[in-house]
Amino acid sequence: MLAMKLLIPVASGLEQITKRQLFSLGFDKAPADNGRIEIDGSWDDVARLNVLLRSGERVLIMLDKFHAVTFDELYEGVYNIPWENWLTVDSKILMDGKSVQSVLAAIKVTGGVAKKAIIRRLGDKIRSGRKTFAETGARSIVGVSIYKDEVTVTLDTSGEGLHKRGYRSLAYSAPLKETLAAALIESTFYNPDRDEEKPFADPFCGSGTLPIEAAMKGLHIAPGLKRDFDFTAWDCAPKGILERAKEEAKDNEKPNAKLQIFASDINPEAISIAKYHAKRAGVDKHIHFTVANATQFKSDKKYGVLLCNPPYGERLSEEKEVRALMSAFGKAFRALPDWNAYVLTSLPDFERWFGKSADKKKKLFNANLVCGFYSYFGKPPKLEDLK
Repeated sequence: MLAMKLLIPVASGLEQITKRQLFSLGFDKAPADNGRIEIDGSWDDVARLNVLLRSGERVLIMLDKFHAVTFDELYEGVYNIPWENWLTVDSKILMDGKSVQSVLAAIKVTGGVAKKAIIRRLGDKIRSGRKTFAETGARSIVGVSIYKDEVTVTLDTSGEGLHKRGYRSLAYSAPLKETLAAALIESTFYNPDRDEEKPFADPFCGSGTLPIEAAMKGLHIAPGLKRDFDFTAWDCAPKGILERAKEEAKDNEKPNAKLQIFASDINPEAISIAKYHAKRAGVDKHIHFTVANATQFKSDKKYGVLLCNPPYGERLSEEKEVRALMSAFGKAFRALPDWNAYVLTSLPDFERWFGKSADKKKKLFNANLVCGFYSYFGKPPKLEDLK
């Protein structure tokens, strides 16, 4: 099968997590550069990655890489790519891209030049001399990314971003992207493969993304199992590869795992939405939902993982309320000395209001907001508790 260079865009700060997922899927070499992880793969890998990858944003095929500081050089470089092997005369070509620290900074103009080169190549190779096409066929998103005058041209096999799992259909305030939620879970001590009954709790669950992603991980439900991808409509992609990838995913599921996942929110509407989304994801029977105040969170279970994305309070009046909320929540957590807690928040001086310095902290981005991801480690299990 055709060998290709594949690129996996990842959110800043999540490169190592995504690389670990790639290693678990059999990719032993996965260098990261400029927000993308590069791997060698095939069409089968395109399908598997789209179905199985939890925290990557998309799966791109890298078609070429070249230097360009003029539009003529850009046009020539794009024209030299054998587009007739990838697109058809009726392909619906959409352009995407960015430019960073490069002479060719006007990305809209750059995209226009690149598309003209693609159309010209298709006209020369497929329809002699033809310069326009109807573009009524399958969608093909072509990426032109320029970094320090190095142009990378890609073809997006995913279409919609991989965070769109298909289960979240109802709107709720400030939702957490599914790919980020999955990455946060991977950053904790929650490992249901090692201990499927280990408690997991989100006391600010909102529309349910974190507990749903935790349940999907514990049950080995592939994130892309219930959706389609752009590559399936392309003539160049072998038929049946998506079906094979989904069959592989289904074979690896663990429907009888005895998970202990708890999700709560003070808003009854949020719990109603979260239950609906959990049912759509097929994990509703594995999550205990309750309407509850996070400041009163408690548990008689030991060595649990508490992961949450509490309200941020972007306005000053709201920030004061969030400070008080985090102070009370911090007291509730300190009453659980053997639990681990992980909090994603943009609240300034979070540790001060939470009442405890984090054992580990990291900068991440959520919806373009700079956030801190704070980790608090509880007492380790005693030997007799491990028996």
